[in-house]
Amino acid sequence: MFKENYNVIGVMSGTSLDGVDLAHIQFKYQNHWSFEILENETIPYDHFWLNELKNAINYSDEKLNNLNVSYTKLLAEIINSFIHKNKIKNLDAICSHGHTIKHQPNEGFTLQIGNLPELANYLNQNVVCDFRVQDVEFGGQGAPLVPVGDKLLFSEFDYCLNLGGFSNISFEYHGSRIAFDISPVNTVLNYFANQLNLPFDDKGTIASSGNLVINLFEELNAIPFYNLPFPKSLGMEFVNAVVLPILSKYSVDLKDKMRTYTEHIAFQIGKQLIKENASLLISGGGAYNVFLVERIQFYAPNTKITIPNPSILEYKEALIFGLLGVLRLRNEINVLASVTGALNNHSSGKIFWVTQ
Repeated sequence: MFKENYNVIGVMSGTSLDGVDLAHIQFKYQNHWSFEILENETIPYDHFWLNELKNAINYSDEKLNNLNVSYTKLLAEIINSFIHKNKIKNLDAICSHGHTIKHQPNEGFTLQIGNLPELANYLNQNVVCDFRVQDVEFGGQGAPLVPVGDKLLFSEFDYCLNLGGFSNISFEYHGSRIAFDISPVNTVLNYFANQLNLPFDDKGTIASSGNLVINLFEELNAIPFYNLPFPKSLGMEFVNAVVLPILSKYSVDLKDKMRTYTEHIAFQIGKQLIKENASLLISGGGAYNVFLVERIQFYAPNTKITIPNPSILEYKEALIFGLLGVLRLRNEINVLASVTGALNNHSSGKIFWVTQ
């Protein structure tokens, strides 16, 4: 018999490189799942780690292995500090996503660093991690994984949209939960903001001051990925090989590129919001981009948009990876084949029990 209450920490590092998100969560199961986020914090990467994680996609296998070891230690230090700072006790597990370096599911490969077995011993805690690899082995995309959490925790919304390094959406479709990546978001917008010596475009102010470049807008929308059927997912490989080369061809002001790319994101999201009078929950750092949210509303005028409280807005992915870890501990389904395209639903993630 499984217990009703679980005390975990969810840990997430996204492709937008904002930092490591940590959320201390208590889950309760009584015919349905409920949760309470107790403490949360984002630990930003310093300059060294920003450069390492940005460039790691090009590293040799040996250099990547070394990076994996050092990143696992860094993650342990960050998590331990969070535990001690908040005096957290009696944890069932640390449920950690790690950080994605390579994601090539069509080649049968995905790599998230920070998921080594040593993490459990560094922390002296049980660890559930490396959630994507098994799904890829089963023929799936290994992403998105959050939709099972959308289904179990946020079922009152017709659509759940995350605006992070990439946009991804989940919803019920013919009786099954489906989800897919829509387009790059902060991986591209932050790239241009960085060229202006800014970490990001606060509230989309810079983009909103630019002009729409119609030819660029049309070329971005013509990218073949957008016409592919789901399931489908994106990685930095797509940004570097497809999106940035298109943007680099246009000799226009950065604010015009940011304006046009923001319009492109909103247009692609709007294409997915086809249900009349629907409700949409938006989470992720991109929800703070007021201009982007306004443009999404423009393309989906009959959709009611909800921006949740900051703890859910910023830590929804950490929250849901906490849930995925709990489901894995219970050996219950935490990855949906209808979402990833895998051969079957399954319970994914490695469990590293702490050795006493």
